[in-house]
Amino acid sequence: MNTPIAGAPRRVVVGVSGATGTALAVRTLQLLGAAGVERHLVVSPAARRTAAYEMPDARLERDAEVVHSFRDIGASIASGSYPVDAMIVIPCSVKTLGAIAAGVSENLLVRAADVTLKERRRLVLCVRETPLHLGHLRAMVTATEIGAIIAPPMPAFYSMPESLDDVVDHIVARALSLIGVHVPGAPPWQGEPASAARTARDGAQSQAGSAGPAGSSLPESGRPSR
Repeated sequence: MNTPIAGAPRRVVVGVSGATGTALAVRTLQLLGAAGVERHLVVSPAARRTAAYEMPDARLERDAEVVHSFRDIGASIASGSYPVDAMIVIPCSVKTLGAIAAGVSENLLVRAADVTLKERRRLVLCVRETPLHLGHLRAMVTATEIGAIIAPPMPAFYSMPESLDDVVDHIVARALSLIGVHVPGAPPWQGEPASAARTARDGAQSQAGSAGPAGSSLPESGRPSR
């Protein structure tokens, strides 16, 4: 089991592996910086290749206080004695997922994740792959059993996104909330605006002895307030 984070984290390791989703990594680093978090970055060679294709102008290193070499297993974050509050791998490829689940620390990204788990710190894996075969699912189960949180970067349409940036922001804000970082402008869901009125109406009908059918279980359209 993970040790719950008390208060906002001060130092977070960000791992970026080769799955599609460079924009998620870029935004994660930006929002962590805006929250005053010290960012330690580890980028796999496959992630750099993906970034060069998806976002040629992206410079992940610009948004991190400390950039570690992928092969440097002697780096500070490779030791449990180095104080770190949490780690997030975004995006997380199934190769990286499998290595973390198996404890095969052949590079710094996986080693840092393994350290995070053994020290009972929060580890979030934003696994980006579809469809999934049984091996992928079993790796997710194993990672969950040893303490990781599997948080696939799935879009939420109830927030009524108006652009791809909105989708990215919501995914990243949700992932960061799992390590105790709350992003201004991305509040948690507070309930459908029409729910309170519908509940009051149904209650009044019940008290009046109405025999009419209950309201539909389908939510009415309406954008949640931000």
